[in-house]
Amino acid sequence: MTNPINAIIQRKGWCVADGAAGSNFFGRGLEAGYPPELWCVERPDEVLWLHHEFLRAGADLILTNSFGANAMRLKLHKSENRVHEINKAAAELACQAAAAYADESGVRAVVAGSMGPTGELFVPMGELTFEQAVACFKDQAVALAEGGAQVLWIETMSANEEVAAAAEAAKSTGLPVVGCLTFDTARRSMMGVTPAEFAAFAVEIGLDAVGSNCGIGPAELMDSTTQLLEANCGLPIAAKGNCGIPQYVDGAIHFHGSPELMADYALFARDSGATIIGGCCGTTPEHLAAMATALNTTAPRPFDAAIMTEVLGAPWPDLSERGASEGGRRSRRRSAARAD
Repeated sequence: MTNPINAIIQRKGWCVADGAAGSNFFGRGLEAGYPPELWCVERPDEVLWLHHEFLRAGADLILTNSFGANAMRLKLHKSENRVHEINKAAAELACQAAAAYADESGVRAVVAGSMGPTGELFVPMGELTFEQAVACFKDQAVALAEGGAQVLWIETMSANEEVAAAAEAAKSTGLPVVGCLTFDTARRSMMGVTPAEFAAFAVEIGLDAVGSNCGIGPAELMDSTTQLLEANCGLPIAAKGNCGIPQYVDGAIHFHGSPELMADYALFARDSGATIIGGCCGTTPEHLAAMATALNTTAPRPFDAAIMTEVLGAPWPDLSERGASEGGRRSRRRSAARAD
């Protein structure tokens, strides 16, 4: 099947993916610990609202609200028997939002079915077998495809084995498949995979695009992205980073990243060679609008890693020093922007 993301990249040079789901729902009444995926059937208007906001902000691609909607994750909320219902509803809502926005703007966004990790460890470290994982992901993938998803988007993984299981399940639908790992432990995933190793593995299992998402913040996400690009795997590279570091302030989670910071990150992602660019945790429609505007109004520039470090900060610094460095980083960002 033709990958609709490629058509956007060919037309624009890049594809803008959306931002966060759960962290945006907190401001709409979602309680900590409650699965946002259940809102697809309990509060669908809120899910539609978020999709519409991201589309109006400039997203070319929106992810379904189904990240944790596999049986193993839903079992924690006694909803493991609702996999098909929730995932089909998630895809239908995203398609409904995309259709409404197409009527409004004349532009039809791509709907990608989000598939996150099971939360279980594979044998011998845990009890999950590869066959069990494939079966779990297949239930989700089939429902997302039935609901209208055009692409299946495997994200926030840490192990190649789990990506392989999800990809096998996803490819059974005939849809294009994107796979993203999270590199948040000094240039490796939690299970020790490097970006270069993941890029090679993505080619081996036949993914249609490969990338990095979530993690600590834009600087670290870009560090992983540049390493994926240096692997020269021949696949489109996706960059979908967190809006900075989450912090608990006045009883609520806040992310330090400003729209300006995320706009800078988006430009560096594009200039480095990434062609699918979006945000993850903490990224609001306001952040995404700044990213899309920056991409649309700033001509591609030669990629300069030194300027990127001046603007975003060095990746993987001691987290205890991170907050104190933000004020200086913002002033450096303004200086570097003028230099560009």
